[in-house]
Parts: sequence; C-alpha cells; structure tokens
Amino acid sequence: MDARADFVGRKVELDLLNNLWAAGRASLIILYGRRRVGKTRLLTHWLKNQGVDSGFYWMAEATSPHDQLRSFTHAFTAFDDPELDIHKDLTFPSWEHAFRQIAKLAQQQRVAVLIDEVTYIMEVVPEFVASLQKAWDQWLKNSQVMLVLSGSDLGLIEKGLLSYRAPLYGREAARMQLTPLPYSATKLFFPQYDAHERIKIFAMWGGIPAYWERLTNPEQSVMENLQQQLRLSNNWLVEEARILLRDFITDTHNFVGILRAISEGYEVFSEISGRAGISTGHTSRYLSILRETGFVERTTPVSDKNPEKSRKGRYIVTDPYLRFYYRYLSTSQSKVAMGRTKELVTSIENDLPDFIRKTWIDLCQHWVALAAVNGKLPTAVDNIGREWKGSDSYIDVYGISEKERTLVLGHCHWGHEPADPQQLLAWLINSDTVAMLPKGKWSVRFIGFAAAGWTHTATEALLKEAKSLTRKCDVVGVHLLDLTEVDEDLFQWTI
Repeated sequence: MDARADFVGRKVELDLLNNLWAAGRASLIILYGRRRVGKTRLLTHWLKNQGVDSGFYWMAEATSPHDQLRSFTHAFTAFDDPELDIHKDLTFPSWEHAFRQIAKLAQQQRVAVLIDEVTYIMEVVPEFVASLQKAWDQWLKNSQVMLVLSGSDLGLIEKGLLSYRAPLYGREAARMQLTPLPYSATKLFFPQYDAHERIKIFAMWGGIPAYWERLTNPEQSVMENLQQQLRLSNNWLVEEARILLRDFITDTHNFVGILRAISEGYEVFSEISGRAGISTGHTSRYLSILRETGFVERTTPVSDKNPEKSRKGRYIVTDPYLRFYYRYLSTSQSKVAMGRTKELVTSIENDLPDFIRKTWIDLCQHWVALAAVNGKLPTAVDNIGREWKGSDSYIDVYGISEKERTLVLGHCHWGHEPADPQQLLAWLINSDTVAMLPKGKWSVRFIGFAAAGWTHTATEALLKEAKSLTRKCDVVGVHLLDLTEVDEDLFQWTI
C-alpha cells in the first residue's frame, strides 16, 4: 500500500480534537493556517475516522451572502433530517437563526459542526461574527455543540476572530494554527525515496501535503516528477504563487519584484531595493506587509541583543515553494509555455545544490536544538540560528547558552562528494569565525554536517588538533554527521 494513502502526521491536533469532543461540553475551536496546509483534510479525516458519529462538515465558497446561507441551510437540514426532501430555495432567514437551529439540535445530542473557509463568509457578511457571538452567549455555550471555524486568510482570522477586540475573543476553547508538516514526515509519505531525494522535495515545496500529493509517479525521480508537472496545461506550479499572494495583497506587482530579489539571494535591504528597482521608502512598506503575511522574515545574528534595532538584518522568504517559484519559475514561464521543460529542469537541477543548502542549514540547526534536548549532544543550547559579521563571514549553526557559557558551532556542506574534516577545522578556527565568538572563556563544540559524509571520521584526532589551534575558547568536542544520521534522528525525535 502506498504510504501517501494514509493520513500522515497531525497527531497533536487530532488528540486535541478528540479530547475536546470527549469532554462533552460546548467548545469553540478556531483552526487557521496558510492555504494547502491540510486544514480541510484534518477536519474531514477526524470526522470520518475518529469515531465521531454526530457531525457534519461544510465549506463556504466565494459567492454571494444569500448563496452562502442557502448552501449552509441545505447542509444542516440534510444532516438534521436525512430523509427530508429539501426544496432548492430553502434558506434560513439569517445566520443568527441558523445558529439557533444548531443550538436546538445540540441540546438533545452531541454535535460537531465544522465550518471551513469561514473567511469567505466574513468578507461579505460583516455581521457574521457578531451574530455568532450573540448566539454563543445566549444559546450555544449551554449546548453540546463542538463548533470549528477554519480559514486561510490569516489577516482576517487575526482581526475578526483572534484579536482581543474581536467579538468572540476569550470564548474559544482552542486556537489551532496548522503549520506545515516537518521534514521527517517525508519519510512516511515517500518511502520510495532516499533522504537526498526527500530533501529536494522539502526544499522545493516545504511541508505542504497538497504539494507532495502532486508527485504522482513514485517510480520517477523528483526531478522527473517536476518536469511532468511543468508539462500540465493547468500548471499549478505557476498559478499557486498568485493564489497565495492574492489572499493578502490586491496589487502584487511590486511585491513580486521584492520576493524575486530575496529568492535570488539579495537579502540586505539596500540590495533588495536596488534589485527590485523600488525606492527605499516603498520597499520598507512592502517588506512590512510581506512580514505580516508570514511569507518574509527579517533575521538577525542569533547573538544580537536587540534584533529590532539591529543594522545587520537580512530578509528571507520563509515559504519554500515561494522561494523556489521566484528563484526559478517566475522568470521562466515562456520556456514552460513553449514546452521547453526539459531545458528548464536541467538548469534547475544544476543550481539545486546551492538552493538546497538553505534547507540543509535549517535542518542542521533543528538537529542541534533537538539533540541537546534528547541527550545526544551534551551541551546546553538556549538559542540557535546563524551568526554573521559583514557580508561574507557566516557561521551556519550557532547555538548558545549564556547561562552555561556554552557554544555549538556548525558548518554545513551540501554536495555529492564526502567532505574533508580538515576543511571543517580550517573554517572553524579561521580569523573571521573567531572574531564572531563572544568575549571570555566559553566551552565550544564543533559540528560538521556533510550530506555525503566525510573522508574520515577520526574525531579524537580532530579534537586534539582543534584544541592546539585555538586558545580563545575551550574546545570540548568535535562531531561529524552525514545526511543519513540527521535524517534518522529527526524522524525519531519528531514523528
């Protein structure tokens, strides 16, 4: 059986839904997350497979207020009385009336009501949330209803449902932000691929299960699957970026220029502004909006004491798919249209090692954080990230504990050939790296992450050599890891 046919991950979310259902009390749950992250699949899977025998699911559409209310009326009526012949024009007089009907039913039995894409209603029915608040306070909170409101428009969810000024504030039993699946879930979803292939998937599409399901031919490589997707007439790879941005931004032109600049490697504010050809004032405003959407993040060195005021800030596109799209596909749509997909995929594959390195660094940082917690790394780590000084001097993995005065310094190598440990030492003890270490005496562990492994792994000799070469810190360990070990550890620790 193909593992992708099973429901992968989401144990925490399913357990929470089960616990709230089992409690038997009225509960309001707000579920939100970016488009395609799996909210619909989570709700329908829970309803069908977790023993809930009294509930119904309904998805709102981007249509008129009357159409929405009529559609909900039909869904509720069919659930309440499956034998009833519903007239096509049957419609509740108002949403308040609809909620009252739910409350009446839930007085007699436990009922789950799952309303998906609720923001489509909120967009065209301004009084919807206020009506629900009134109904909740008067009828629903004393019933046996479990009401789930789910949506993808994060701005509208925040303003209309989560903000302390929102009518329903404080009434929810749980807020569930559904985030992308972790890299380790690829091992369950793609058992036919080794770690090198699966990290390609994660680098290009992140942890979005709806994208993973597009890789329809498990007998083909990831790049062959990519080429096959690019050949489709309804090319989702090209259209998806526009759909994602339109959830937050009406006029996307200048935003696209900024996203493309960052995805191409221009991370400093002045570089982004110059590359996009947009004035610094407008660039600042556009970046602020993109940060609010969550698609762009401003990062600073992990040791920075005041990140918001830091002049070392760099911008990254957080969403892997958008990063992939704006680096490779947004400027190559003519090749796609002309059927030159093989040429495009070849050029992508040639550049992919450099592109994947960002994801590899993220996974290595994640490994250090979890290894410290799980006892595999006997060094305290309170904060972890990247460290840099100037434009060219970077430490890929920089874990620090101010209290314990401990550091973990890691360098990440992505390539098809084993790496030389001597190069690791040369990098870790060079003057640029040493200049980024905090003042005073610290205990330091060096870690080398090489996807293809190492030419030799005599770590005791490396430790002795490292101690002799640097006097600024106390080197207490040298560790060498490859992709196979990182992959297995992350799977054990996160699934």
